[in-house]
Amino acid sequence: MSDPKEHDGVAAGLAALSICESLLLALGDLKVLSDEEVVGVISDAADAHRFVEGSPRDTELHNSVAALLDRILASGNSVRRT
Repeated sequence: MSDPKEHDGVAAGLAALSICESLLLALGDLKVLSDEEVVGVISDAADAHRFVEGSPRDTELHNSVAALLDRILASGNSVRRT
């Protein structure tokens, strides 16, 4: 990842993911959303990317996003377990 623009794009994506994760955890902690609703938000986001059609490059990107969201769900880190 020697291209500074690519580095900036990856950094922006990681920052956005971190912010969203923190917001979902806070909403769960405050009981605004249940654990099931938090998982549902992430699952819905994965599905939104899973079924995108477009160029092979676009499809690959969206499939990668869906796979990442699926891994987040599988890890159980999307909600705090007490």
